[in-house]
Amino acid sequence: MEQEKKNSLSELMKTTMEHIKMMADANTIVGTPIQAEGVTLIPVSRMSFGVGGGGTEFTTRQSPSQSFGGGSGASAKLEPVAFLVVRGDGSVKLLPVAPPPATTVDRVIETVPEVVDKVTGFIESQQEKKAKKAAEEDFAE
Repeated sequence: MEQEKKNSLSELMKTTMEHIKMMADANTIVGTPIQAEGVTLIPVSRMSFGVGGGGTEFTTRQSPSQSFGGGSGASAKLEPVAFLVVRGDGSVKLLPVAPPPATTVDRVIETVPEVVDKVTGFIESQQEKKAKKAAEEDFAE
């Protein structure tokens, strides 16, 4: 009896892992090459996944010694990371794919150069106005 209950949970987890194995083959991570105008593009991705499962034994009036309840689940996430660019002359280049900002802090860090450029431009324009005004005053005297 005890062996039968363990097998139920084992079979549940085995089935879940088989499905993940089918999703996470090598062709998922390093994609199928794409031919275009003498250049071959090979997509490279990152895959992450999570698995959970559990089971319990319980008794009922109908079958007090063979009751099992369980469940399992899995989730997978595939993110493009880069493309390998293979040219006709044999040169290979890695072209990274920048992911979108994930958090507010990432967005702020990403926009900081733009903000610095705008502030610098504003300060420079103010300095130019002051210099122009000073030159006009000197010319008037």
